[in-house]
Amino acid sequence: MAFFVLVTEMISNTLLYRLWVGIGWFGVLLLIYLSLTPQPPEIPIEQGDKFGHAFAYAMLTYCCAQVLPAAPQRLRLAGALLTLGIAIEYVQGWTGWRTFDYYDMLADAIGIALGWLIASPRTPDLLLLLGARARRSP
Repeated sequence: MAFFVLVTEMISNTLLYRLWVGIGWFGVLLLIYLSLTPQPPEIPIEQGDKFGHAFAYAMLTYCCAQVLPAAPQRLRLAGALLTLGIAIEYVQGWTGWRTFDYYDMLADAIGIALGWLIASPRTPDLLLLLGARARRSP
């Protein structure tokens, strides 16, 4: 923990904000890649891909909610992620190596709801814990 405190003391609020936003965009790109690759990683349980969908969208929502403090911003985030999930399902159906699945869309929506529920103020604000005082880019 002391390491994180030392590092965050050296990082400005603006840099931390931009780093966090960059991590969020990396997550979106990784989600798209894993959703469209011909051989995605398998979760070795029944309906494991549904757990993967819910987890991925929950983590993206949670991560992005850290920099979006207002409910209207988070609502737009949820809508954008749900739209992305639906669009990915249609693209999967067109690829020929992946399949279209309404239950994947449902798992995405459940993940988005879970990510919203576990985000601050119900849990600690990660950016504040890391030392950032400004939640938005100056």
